Amino acid sequence: MRGHSLLTYAGLGLALACVSGVHPGSAVAQTMGYGGLGGEDAAGPGATSGNGASGAGPSAGAQGEKATGGRRVDIRPYIELDQIVSAQLSPGSDVLTYTQAAVGVDAGLQGRRTGLSLSARYARQIGWGDARDSDILSGVARGYATVTPGLTLEAGGLATQSSFSGGSARYLGGDDRRTVYSVYAGPTLATRAGAVDLQGSYRAGYSRVEQGNAFLPAPDGERVTRSEESVVQSVELQAGVKPGTVLPVGLAVAGSAYQEDISVLDQRVRDMQARAMVTLPVSRTVQVVGAIGYEDVEISNRDVVYDAEDRPVIGRDGQYVTDKSSPRQLSYDVSGILWDVAVMWRPSRRTSFSAHVGRRYGSTTFGGQLAYSPDDRKTLSVSVYDNLAGFGGQINRALNDLPTDFEAVRDPVTGDLVGCVNSLEGSNCLPGVLGALRASAFRARGIAASYTMQIGRLSAGIGLGYDRRKYIAAQGTILASADGMIDENTWASLYLSGPLGRNAGWSTNGYVNWITSTDTTFGDVTTYGLAASYYHMITPRLRGSLAVSVDGSSYDLDTVRDYWSLTGLTGLRYNF
Repeated sequence: MRGHSLLTYAGLGLALACVSGVHPGSAVAQTMGYGGLGGEDAAGPGATSGNGASGAGPSAGAQGEKATGGRRVDIRPYIELDQIVSAQLSPGSDVLTYTQAAVGVDAGLQGRRTGLSLSARYARQIGWGDARDSDILSGVARGYATVTPGLTLEAGGLATQSSFSGGSARYLGGDDRRTVYSVYAGPTLATRAGAVDLQGSYRAGYSRVEQGNAFLPAPDGERVTRSEESVVQSVELQAGVKPGTVLPVGLAVAGSAYQEDISVLDQRVRDMQARAMVTLPVSRTVQVVGAIGYEDVEISNRDVVYDAEDRPVIGRDGQYVTDKSSPRQLSYDVSGILWDVAVMWRPSRRTSFSAHVGRRYGSTTFGGQLAYSPDDRKTLSVSVYDNLAGFGGQINRALNDLPTDFEAVRDPVTGDLVGCVNSLEGSNCLPGVLGALRASAFRARGIAASYTMQIGRLSAGIGLGYDRRKYIAAQGTILASADGMIDENTWASLYLSGPLGRNAGWSTNGYVNWITSTDTTFGDVTTYGLAASYYHMITPRLRGSLAVSVDGSSYDLDTVRDYWSLTGLTGLRYNF
């Protein structure tokens, strides 16, 4: 199978589907794809969020909202003018002042055949004195549209900023900021051919990370590559019959192909698999699914260009220059039999649970999902994962898992996203995938959980997670030093907001990241942040705001001093 293109494997998957139908879920999830094998709403590993559900989107009666025939349209554009003071408390004592002008829009559309939530914002920060001007683009979007019965188009996007250490970028004078952009889109098809269910999905994604300044871990140290582009393509196809249709058990065959191309040293992650599955109904609410198949997984990269003195060549953009003529070196090459056993439990429309264990990537793997909504005002989501990817592929996965009905939770000072969204459906947080950034591909294992609730007129949410990344790179190339390196990120994020009478309100949010690494260059770091804001409606469309935030990072290296910053804002927003 070596050397074949992604389209070749996609064609193989299509052939499998024609002879026997595909989980219409996340094609980028790299799971065994059990969804839809037995009974209605059989939520298995890798199932996508539903096609629009009533959640905690923009509230009814909000400015700009229209409702006709069960369809809700909510579009709220705005302009904003703020004055910001940011003080570095440690290790220095800089005080910087900015004027910030921003435009943005929050929008939601929920109908019978469409669902969309979008929050986009552009801010221009004009520095006073020694403060530098900057531009901040941030946003998150997730939506779908049913083109014809059984055919759905899905898409999502993200733009956000964070620091290299995984914390906030609220100290506006710092150089430790990166900007992350990511988009994905693709169709999902579910149909029937007689008694056979046919399902398929295709996803294409693009991600880019931009770092404003080159980073040197020591005065004479090697340059560390931190920015990258990646292109992800994936296809997943499945054909099967449900239990009781032909036999007492359900039968299915499936194939999938995943490829991520990373710009840094021409890295490539390729994961192909074919499998056969049997579904055994144990009771009305419980099923057991067994799968066996074949996988072919590769990770590879090229080397850097060296100059006459055998030093790596670095381009004007701060990146290593890839030697396109050098042979592609394999850093991970696993092929052979895979197997998996899953248990799925769906006692009601408010509760679904799945757990699976098996052998993939040449070793034991396990995962699962839990979705629980005790009522219409609370929801719990838990996901355990194990996959191979680059940084961009992991962001695309998280975007694909976001709900389609949400409100973005933004930093009250910078207006940037804080990592979680306010929703009563699906997986709601992103900090796990926005942790420490390295250029190498990796195997990620972890858990992410979020709990969102409406308490009277209050909105609250908390996200918790753990992400472990073991990096993979080819020996004999400049990336070899990253091979086997491990980063671990334990994180927590929370928010709470509510009204104060009819014309005022408040909000708070906070985060903490505990990042440990086997890379002794950077050491371990803990980042903290807490922000609070108050607003008052001066007129029905004009709002005045006050906000304050404090952020800090604590390092275990004697050569790196802890830093703390305090930032305040006062501003006006006009809602159209």
